[in-house]
Amino acid sequence: MTGTGVLDGKKALVIGGGGAGIGRAIVRAYAAAGAHVVVADVDVARSTEAMEELRTAGHTAHTVSGDVRSREQLDGMIAGGAERLGGLDILVTVVGGQVAFVPAVKLHEMEDEDWDTVYELNLRYVVRAVRSVLRLFLEQGRGGSIVSVGSVTGFMAAPKQAGYGAAKAGLSSLARTVAAEYAADGIRMNVVAGGAINTAVNSAASSGQWVPEIPAGRYGTAQEMAAAAVYLASDEARYVTGQQIVLDGGVSVRGPFPE
Repeated sequence: MTGTGVLDGKKALVIGGGGAGIGRAIVRAYAAAGAHVVVADVDVARSTEAMEELRTAGHTAHTVSGDVRSREQLDGMIAGGAERLGGLDILVTVVGGQVAFVPAVKLHEMEDEDWDTVYELNLRYVVRAVRSVLRLFLEQGRGGSIVSVGSVTGFMAAPKQAGYGAAKAGLSSLARTVAAEYAADGIRMNVVAGGAINTAVNSAASSGQWVPEIPAGRYGTAQEMAAAAVYLASDEARYVTGQQIVLDGGVSVRGPFPE
């Protein structure tokens, strides 16, 4: 799907880790598909590097920086992205996870502050970003698409990842609500739910130990996640809203997710 021009001229903000991992793959895929992209990341050097890579390749790209945990900075990134591009058509929310931020423990061992951290980085900032961009989309009056990176842990057992799974389940519920409330305004929201995806964080955490548990016999790639994100943001998916595309190599049909 990437490189086909299906996003020609669309204005996209990739927020929460747009400079690395799955976010970086989505930025590249969106630009290759013809979108004008704003890369948002808390790491200024990382987002600047991603922007310069796209510009060198002849794409339109800008950058904004901020911490998604701050409501003011989050709203500022969305407003800044719209200012740089002259509006927005697409919002992508990326950052999430548990093992990179807090210990992987059983639920009774999880501290309140760790639960709050996982919730903040997987659901609360997404709610705030979605709320902010909905106001912008409604003001623009031309609809829009929201794509959020989710996880199979949102609908299947995930030992030692209770907080992460609960937050990702909330993300899917949020997408369904946005679909019900705003489809008549031409606004869509969908989720790309990944299983074991080969990113730096996952590779460090598992060292390949999950592969025997995956029916496909391998990790998924950030590029495969990005291809699904391109489709969901494109007009080819204009009748798709409130849904999630699952990229997990068959893990969810076997379950539970590896501990």
